[in-house]
Amino acid sequence: MGTAEKPDRIAMTRGARRVLEAAERLFYERGIHAVGVDLIAAEAGVTKKTLYDRFGSKERIVVEYLAGRDERWRAFLQRYLDAAPATPRARVLAVFDASRAWSAEHGSRGCSMVNAHAEISDPSHPAFPVIVGQKEWMLALFTRLAGDVAADGAGARRLGRTLMLLHEGALVAHGLKVFPEPFTHAREQAEALLRDASPQ
Repeated sequence: MGTAEKPDRIAMTRGARRVLEAAERLFYERGIHAVGVDLIAAEAGVTKKTLYDRFGSKERIVVEYLAGRDERWRAFLQRYLDAAPATPRARVLAVFDASRAWSAEHGSRGCSMVNAHAEISDPSHPAFPVIVGQKEWMLALFTRLAGDVAADGAGARRLGRTLMLLHEGALVAHGLKVFPEPFTHAREQAEALLRDASPQ
């Protein structure tokens, strides 16, 4: 899945929504491989038959979990971008502000995509394109925002990649709790990069 392509989504009945809500919580808290369909069904208060009728497989539940989380993150981020002052610097920094707020509210265990990739490295898994596509989308976003700062296309690509590395490093450091306020630190470094990259 590229930056624009999205997976087909399942229409949510009430039972399917309960299954997905239970799976989202369990997958994020315990890991994907550690959680079986028996536990998901029990937590959702449905039978395994209902689970399989709605989703067909555990793999499909994983796709819905990751695609739904990505969809909510993009909408959350867009609100920060819309509210930011209309300057290139402010819009880039808004991404770090959004990630800090999202992680405080929804990401105590770090990035769900990074965590999922630690368990799903097979490109043939149906959730693999969701994981990679989310990161491709973030890189495209940073590169597009960097294009308003850098002097040329090559500079925008280089700056976009560096901003992406800062952002992803902050996500991992937050999840591992290796030092306090990683998003603040990453934001400060991003601000310095933007200052250096701005045409004089």
